[in-house]
Amino acid sequence: MSVYSLDGEVVDQIELSQAIFALPFNEAVVHQAMTRQLANRRQGTASTKTRGEVSGSTRKLYSQKHTGRARRGDIKSPLLRGGGVVFGPKPRTYRQSMPKKMRKLALKCLLSAKVREGNIKLVQELDFKGPKTKDMINVLSSLGIDSPTLILTAQSTPNVVKSAANLPEVKVLPSALINVLDLLSYEMLVATVPAIRNIEQIWGK
Repeated sequence: MSVYSLDGEVVDQIELSQAIFALPFNEAVVHQAMTRQLANRRQGTASTKTRGEVSGSTRKLYSQKHTGRARRGDIKSPLLRGGGVVFGPKPRTYRQSMPKKMRKLALKCLLSAKVREGNIKLVQELDFKGPKTKDMINVLSSLGIDSPTLILTAQSTPNVVKSAANLPEVKVLPSALINVLDLLSYEMLVATVPAIRNIEQIWGK
């Protein structure tokens, strides 16, 4: 696969691991992995009070009979403003489990799809002397990219992260933190060669 310089010129060719970048797409596994990731980031802290938990008197508001009004219990009734909530949410966990092999397969399927569709660009190295949005725009322009882009680096690169911070459709991640949701959310994938080798080492086991 072609490797580009930051000026958009082809400077090298490398081989990608067939075990990671040449797998058929498994929609069911990818969907399950995406659902799991979305569910696991839910806090599940929503909470309401039942009529037994609302503060207020349990005194019967008025006589059962002879008022001409409907029968009425205490002020904590769900029918009254400020009363309890019927079948409201309580703190719970939304976490889902998924076998490690399936999680790895989902990532590999998405990486393979990026290669198959031509939505991946490799660069030799990516770092800037200082945080500058214009430098990031120039790199993406040189590579001919104008769609939402996920950029993978081998390690954390603060200058690259800050250079992309003002670009709403660009995200920078260390390759070790690659995940299903980001691969699905961004059409293009830009990765440095060390980042790709890092992915092969981590996910190729």
